[in-house]
Order: sequence, then structure tokens, then C-alpha cells
Amino acid sequence: MKIIKNDRELTDFFRVLGERASGGNPEIEQRVRTILDNVKSRGDSAVIKYTGLFDSLKNRRLSIPKGEISRYAAKADPHVVKALKAAAGRIRKFHAMQKEKSWCFNEEGAMLGQLIRPLERVGIYVPGGKASYPSTVLMNVIPAQVAGVKEIVVCVPAPKGEINPNVMAAIKLLGVKEVYRIGGAQAVAAMAYGTKTVKKVDKIVGPGNIYVATAKKMVFGTVDIDMIAGPSEILVIADNSANPVYIAADLLSQAEHDELASSVFITNSKRLAESVIHELESQLKDLKRKEIAEKSLDAYGAIIITKSIKNAAEIANSIAPEHLEIMTKDPTGLLPMIRNAGAIFLGEWTPEAIGDYAAGPNHTLPTGGTARFSSPLGVYDFMKRSSLLGFTRSGFRKLAKTVKTIADAEGLEAHGNTIKVREEEKG
Repeated sequence: MKIIKNDRELTDFFRVLGERASGGNPEIEQRVRTILDNVKSRGDSAVIKYTGLFDSLKNRRLSIPKGEISRYAAKADPHVVKALKAAAGRIRKFHAMQKEKSWCFNEEGAMLGQLIRPLERVGIYVPGGKASYPSTVLMNVIPAQVAGVKEIVVCVPAPKGEINPNVMAAIKLLGVKEVYRIGGAQAVAAMAYGTKTVKKVDKIVGPGNIYVATAKKMVFGTVDIDMIAGPSEILVIADNSANPVYIAADLLSQAEHDELASSVFITNSKRLAESVIHELESQLKDLKRKEIAEKSLDAYGAIIITKSIKNAAEIANSIAPEHLEIMTKDPTGLLPMIRNAGAIFLGEWTPEAIGDYAAGPNHTLPTGGTARFSSPLGVYDFMKRSSLLGFTRSGFRKLAKTVKTIADAEGLEAHGNTIKVREEEKG
């Protein structure tokens, strides 16, 4: 893990993080384009072909009926099911606060407003390859349900023909009825373009591997998407009041995700930095995913020593991390200085993992510095807004001259004529 002590080293590290988050893989993009084109032109037959090739498909049946969902769910760990129910309740309560309402106001001769409506049909991708995440089901389905989406589709890959029982337990818990055993770019294509079996959706959300992310990027415009999720990130700001054991544990919680994950620690205490390094070495010894975590820390991990905690906040804003933990004597005091972060965790008793699973806020967060302009997944991602306008004759007349003047200035004669023909009408 790099120790950064000056501006030059910090600039070099920013460059490394930027290269990690930028660009695509031309070879993968070409493969994904081929899959998308084939599914678009051949529908189910192409989906069946790719699903059988990359995963497994029994009886060429893409859908997972209610009975099969229940059979898988029955195999889930009862303790996990209990935890999922508890988490689901908290997630639903939090997201209910995000629901928007239509509004309007009246002025003399006019009524203006905004109509808020849920999307009709949404597709949710749930990873099912190297790891399966029932929490992803909760975090993506619940906001859509709170928004009032009528039709929710879940696609989950079935490696070797099997699906994780805990994932199916989460699906059953939330009452999702339309589920398909499709993964990869072919799942994105089926949801984006539609097939005989899978009806086209309006929006695709959910994380996935590089093929899924690339496919989502390519179908954007045909359908909406939530975001292009990159490798996971954590940034911890701490002063000498913080516990180095907690800091090291939290940094490793992201480093174990994959080799591209980034874990950054910023402090104004050299002594704390040394203690954290010692703790990282100690905790790594017993970590099952030690090799992955070590590669992540070596390539994209850093300890940045600053003159002050205020400087730490400025650096954090430049990185715009997915997860930002603040372990200072007064964490809320630093909050006004933070402008860019996907989720902010205040104090030593708020580890990132509590947000991942059960706190309530969504764990689908902007990565790769996109927290500068993006937000966590929420109910608002499943809503659309329509402007509402209604004028009386007197209200029209008050604005007629203004509108015609601007239309004439822009050289749009027909626009101006819509005003002129009404002005000329007698009565």
C-alpha cells in the first residue's frame, strides 16, 4: 500500500485512479456488440444459444416459474432469510421517504405543474457468477416497488444450471413473479430489445461483470440504465482519535472485492498511519481472499498523510469516492466540507458494510469519481416527470408578445404563427 506524503506523489496516484476508471476494452466491446446484434435479430434462439454456451440451460426454458422459485427458496439458510426480512423492512422504510408527489400552482390565466409517474416496466440484473448477492435483489427491487412500477423483471444467470437459494429467497420475499435464468450481455439485450419470451423493459438496473456493464452502456438510449458501475471504492478520513483496527478492517472490506478495488486512507497523524499499516498486515494473514486484497492494495491502495483534516476533505472531494467513512473526533463537523461522495458513513460505529446490507440507504452507488455528478440508486430512478401547462385566453394573451418575439429572433416562423393565428381570432 502506497504512502503518499507530497503533491507529486498525490498527482501520480490520481492518475492511476483515473486510468483504472477510464476507457473500455475494444475486444470485449466487439464481443458484446455481436451478442446484442444477434439477440436483437434472432430473439429467443440467440438468448438460448448464449445462455447454454456461457452458463447452462435445462430444457431450453428461460423463465423460472413460481414453483421453482419456491423450491430454490426453501433451500436457503433460515438465518439468512431472517436477516433478509429485517434488511428489507429497513430498506423499504428509507426509500419510502424518497417518493415524490405531483404538484401544480395557479397564476392568473395559467396552471403550471409537474406530473410524477412511475416507469411501467423495469428489468433488474442480479449477478450470479463467481458470487451471488441476495442484497442486490433487495436494493434494486424495493425502490422500484416503492415507486409503483407495475412490472418488475429479474434476470439472474444460472452457472451449471443452478441458482443461489438465498437469491431466490430474496426474490420470493419481495414477491417478484417474472424471473429469467439469463445472464451476461444476452440478458441485457433481451430486456432492452425484447424477445418472444422476454418483453422489452423501459429501464435496466443492477450490477454485473464487464460484459454486463458494456452491454448496458451500448443499449442506453434504446432503454434507460441506472449507471455504469465500476470497481468498488472506499476512502477513510481519520484523525488520532480513531481506532486503527477498525480502519484496517474497513479498508480490507473493499479490497477483498476484486483486484481493481480501491482503498484509500487519509489522515493527519503519522502515528495512526503506521498503526493502520501494522493492522493491515495482521488482518490480511487470516483473510480468505488475501491474494485478491493484496493485489488491490498494492495497485490501488494508498495512505495519504496531510497537514490537516480540512486538507483530507479537499482530497476526498477530488477523488469523489463511492464510500466515504469519516472517523474523526467530530465527524459531523467535517460534513459541510464534503461535496462529492456516493455514501457518507459517520463515526467509528458506522462501517461501510452496515450500509451494504441493512442500514436502509441503497448500496448501488456511483463509482470512478462519478459521485461528482451522480447519486445513489433510489426511488427517483424509477420515476419520470411530465411538465403540465394549461392557459386560459387571458393568460395566453399576457405571454403572446414575449413568445412571438423570441420565436422571431430564432427564425422559427411556424412557432410564431401558432401565436399569430390565435391573436387574430375574434371573440
